[in-house]
Parts: sequence; structure tokens; C-alpha cells
Amino acid sequence: MLIEIALAILIGLIIGVITGLTPGIHNNTVNAMLLALIPSLPISPMPLIIFVVVLAITHTTLDFIPSIFTGATDGESFMATLPGHDMLNEGKGTEAVMSAALGTRIAIPIILVITPLFVIVVPKIIESIKIAIPFILIFVSIYIVIREKYIYSGLSVWILSGFLGYSALNLPITEPLLPLLSGLFGGSGLILSIIQKTKIPKQKKIKKIKFEKNEIIKATLSAAISAPLCSFLPAIGSGHAATIGSEIFQQSRRGFLIMLGAINTIVMVLSFATLYAINKTRTGASAAVKEIIGSPSTKNLIIIITVSILAIIIASIIAAKLAKIFADKINKINYNILSIIMLSVLIIFILAISNFLGFIVFITGTALGIFTIKSGIKRINLMGCLMIPTILYYLF
Repeated sequence: MLIEIALAILIGLIIGVITGLTPGIHNNTVNAMLLALIPSLPISPMPLIIFVVVLAITHTTLDFIPSIFTGATDGESFMATLPGHDMLNEGKGTEAVMSAALGTRIAIPIILVITPLFVIVVPKIIESIKIAIPFILIFVSIYIVIREKYIYSGLSVWILSGFLGYSALNLPITEPLLPLLSGLFGGSGLILSIIQKTKIPKQKKIKKIKFEKNEIIKATLSAAISAPLCSFLPAIGSGHAATIGSEIFQQSRRGFLIMLGAINTIVMVLSFATLYAINKTRTGASAAVKEIIGSPSTKNLIIIITVSILAIIIASIIAAKLAKIFADKINKINYNILSIIMLSVLIIFILAISNFLGFIVFITGTALGIFTIKSGIKRINLMGCLMIPTILYYLF
């Protein structure tokens, strides 16, 4: 068993690095493949669960690298693109990634403190707020839209993405979130990079970064308040938590990335606590765990939290090391060719996994994503692709 667990951690780390560094290839795709293979795998459930957890944490941590260095991203890390890419253009790409990696480590004490409270409180309040869920989602959506400079454009993006999301989720498409989120958040950034022939400036070599205590404190408090609130409600994720968190305290660019790194990690880990507390899944990883063992026991949850913390520590170190390698090499390669290769790989994956209908969703999402970016609308509005289907589900 110990050998199986060690192998599960190692393989989870390796595949998590691959999926985290490859735009559009999500850990949920790997989870779907794993679930299909489980009947033929002579492995006990616990190593499989550990693999899923390590893969999810590693992917979430490493996903900041392509978001910051290439602008290609998915629905979890897209909030890092703007401040991260701004820092990249100033030669501070390594600093941006290391800020997010610091945030993942800051998440550890927050997880240890909040998880016990979370599993006690959430079951007691979830039934009483179920009827309010669609109205909470509507309120959050309105709040995000009215903060736009161009409100009608923001509303249009939210409605159109919602219609696209509803269509994708109701069409006969395998893994519909793959083409949907890849188009809205990944393909759009890649195509714009190709059209604009983006060039990355030389990056500064950094051995150690001195973070200000004030920005760490504000980022930590914002993440600790906003992430748990967005961990058990459907269709509200890291992007919404980051929006709320940035309203609690004004963040510097580094502070925002620290906060976002913490939020992404907390939301992922608390999705397993949500499965334990109310038997509901809020991430693809928690859905995979449910498929393997159903609702986890207290012992299982303790193992999951322990493995998550181990994965956070290792993955954040890997992220910092890889950021330095990317920073050293990124301006030495043809960025335009890199973007074309990544876009081609993404299209191949979508055609192979999600068929031609998925490809149509990808093209449509990419077009909407490009419109959003060129219109100066915050890409958080594109999360209407999940918000609107969830609102309609709870209302009707």
C-alpha cells in the first residue's frame, strides 16, 4: 500500500505539472480518463484518491505559469492574466509566479483553521439557503456587471456566455467544459497573441523576493474571508472569490496574485470538505473522488487534507523553479510560433475528446472571449457560462 501511495503522489505531481503547463488541458480531462479506466485497474481506492488530489493541487499551482507567461489560461487562473502579464512586460514574470506560489503556501494555515469550522457550519446552513442560491448567484452577477465601465457590454458578455454555456452543457458533447472554458479563456488569448505578434521582453533574474508584510496580511485576510464563502455554492468559484476579496482590501499587483494563489488552493481543498459535509461536488476533482468512494469518511478527509498540504508545498517549490526557467528561456524563443503550437495542440485535444460539436463551442467561445478582451470588459463576466445554467437549474 505504501508503495502504491508513493507512486500515486509521484505520478500525480508529474501529470499535474504537464496539465498545469499546457493551456486548455485540464486535470478534469485526466480525471475523466481515470474514471473510465478504473474497472480495469487493479488498484485500491485510496491511491486513486491520492492521485486525484495531488493532480488537482499541482495543476492549480502550476496553472499560473502559462497564464502569466503566455496569457493562455482557463477558468481557474484567468484572473492572474492581467496583473501577471503587466508584470511580465516589465520583466517581472518570475516575481508574478512566485507571488502566486507564495499564496498557495499561505493557504495552508487557513485550510487547517477553516476546514473544521467549515464541515460543522455548512451542513447546518445549506438547507436554509438552498432556496436563496439562484438569487445569490443573480446578486453576485449583477454586482460584477455594474462594476464595469461599459455596463451594457458587460451584461451582453454575461448573457451570451451564459447562452453558450447552457447550449454546451445540453448538447451531446463529451467533457463540454473543455471546449467551453478553453475557448472563452484559452483560445481567445492565444489567437490575440498570434495576431498581435506579441514579444516578451527580457526577464529580470531573481534569486529571492522580499514581500511586504502589509501586502501579505491583506492578501491572507481577503482570501480567508472570501474563499470559504465561494467554496460550497454552485457556479461560484475562485474568480468570484477574488473579485470579492479585492473589495475587502485594496491589493497591489503582487498582493492580488498572492491572494489569488491562496484562494484557488483553498477553494480546491474545501471542495473535498464540501463533499464530506453535504455530499455535493464543486470541482471536477471532488466529483472524481465521489465516483471512487462516494462521500468520504472522516479518516478519508484527514488523509485528503494531509496529502493536499504535502502537494501544496512540493508544487509551490516546483512552480518557483519552473518560473525561473521560463523567465530565462521565454524571450529566446519565437513567441508567435509557441502560441500557434499551443493553439494547434488545444484544437487537436478538443476534436479528439469533445468531437466536432465541441469544436464549434470552442470557436464560438474563442470569438466571444476576443470580443470581451478587445472591449475592455473584465473576463470574470464570461463566467456567466456557468452562472446562468446554474441559476436556471435552481429556478426551474
